[in-house]
Order: sequence, then C-alpha cells, then structure tokens
Amino acid sequence: MDDRALREFLVVAMREYRLITEDAPLPCFALAIGTAQTDTVHIQRVAFARNARTYDPAACREFAESIVPTFGPAYENENRGWWIDSGDLLRLWREAEGEGLDIVGSIHMHPDWHRLGPPCERTMVLNERPTPMDRHVYRNTAWPINVICYLERRAGDFYHTLAAWAPPPLDEPDADCTELPLRIRTADLVGVGADAGGSR
Repeated sequence: MDDRALREFLVVAMREYRLITEDAPLPCFALAIGTAQTDTVHIQRVAFARNARTYDPAACREFAESIVPTFGPAYENENRGWWIDSGDLLRLWREAEGEGLDIVGSIHMHPDWHRLGPPCERTMVLNERPTPMDRHVYRNTAWPINVICYLERRAGDFYHTLAAWAPPPLDEPDADCTELPLRIRTADLVGVGADAGGSR
C-alpha cells in the first residue's frame, strides 16, 4: 500500500472520528484502487463514496431483512454499516479502469468504540481484526484485499494499527478471513535513500 494512499485515508478517518458520539458510531470506508497480480495486490490510492444504506431501497431491505437479524440490533443504527452507492461505485470503477487500475479491495476504520460508545456496548472491543459483519461483507464482495485501520485517541494524540485480510471462501460459511502481509511503500525522503550514504 502506498503511504500516500494511507495518509489520505487517515486524514478522513481522523475527521470522522472526531465527530463520533455515543449515538453515532460514524463509519469511514474507502475503496482500494490499484493492481492485483498472482501474489501481490498494490493499493495505489483510495476512493471515497457515499453511504447509501439510508436511502437505497436494496440497502434498506438488506439491513432490515438480513443484517439486523443476523448481526444484532446494533445495526439498526443508521450510522453503523456501509453500503456503497451504486452510482458512485460505477463511476469509480470507470475512473480506475481509465487509469489502467482496478478496484482491488477496501479499507475501513474501527474506532475504539469500547471507549466512545454507550456503556451497554463497551464490552465489544474493536481492533484491526474483522468483525462477523466484516467477514460477511468481505465474503460477498470477494475483493482480494481488505484493510482494517484501528484508530484510537489517547491523551489527545491519534494512534493507528493496520491489518489486511483476504475474504473467506464463499462455500465455507464458518471460515474466517485470512490475514495477509501488509507492507507500506514509503516514498523516498529527501536526503535519505540509496545515494544518501553514511549515517547521521
């Protein structure tokens, strides 16, 4: 994953995090745009889209008929969960294709909800691992890579942890996601690199 793509996501995630309240576990979700080869997926940039879960009839039906009964009443909260606007998805796919790239996956934020949420939900500790809802989404999208960014704030400073996941197989309903090695490609820094030489 390019560090520029990660920074772009973190800027938006920190902005959304600051708006979270006990009643509004605001999500932050982006598509991962890049290339996929046999043994490597390269995320070159991220692309944000609208969350259609409150206005798209298919999304409303899916949450009412499937998500809430399966994953619990917490998902009745319209601030929880993500359904990409289909028009945005098509537009972003066409833009990526025009650049010789593809939608290779997703990245989303897990905040420290066990500190921010209502007392009744503070036993649900989030981290950079997939939740049951994440596994459901990853299985259905079948994108090769999905990154979870666990974001927390302590003493006024933000900290993040990342992990990347392959979706569970479609034909194995109890299977878990597979963790993938995640490397951040760091842009060469001024004065540091192959020809910088020596130590400082």
